Amino acid sequence: MSIGELAQLARKMMMLYISLAGPIIIAGMLLGLIVSVVQAITQIQEQTLSFVFKVTASLGALLLLAPWMLKKVSDFAGSFLGNLDKFVR
Repeated sequence: MSIGELAQLARKMMMLYISLAGPIIIAGMLLGLIVSVVQAITQIQEQTLSFVFKVTASLGALLLLAPWMLKKVSDFAGSFLGNLDKFVR
């Protein structure tokens, strides 16, 4: 396996990681921003309030996107294992 092929494989793995983790992180960030704006407007400065909503949003996004994420991971694993002989040489 050449350095170029290894770099291509690493690039594909990083893109897969970003595409899987991105929606969960974005959901938590957006809800955290909304809660922060509401806290600023109402002058409620409770730190745990923002944390609970962020965790809930992240968990909800994970549960909602789990089938899609599993499909992407299984497709990647299938293509990797299908070309395993190319990577071993």
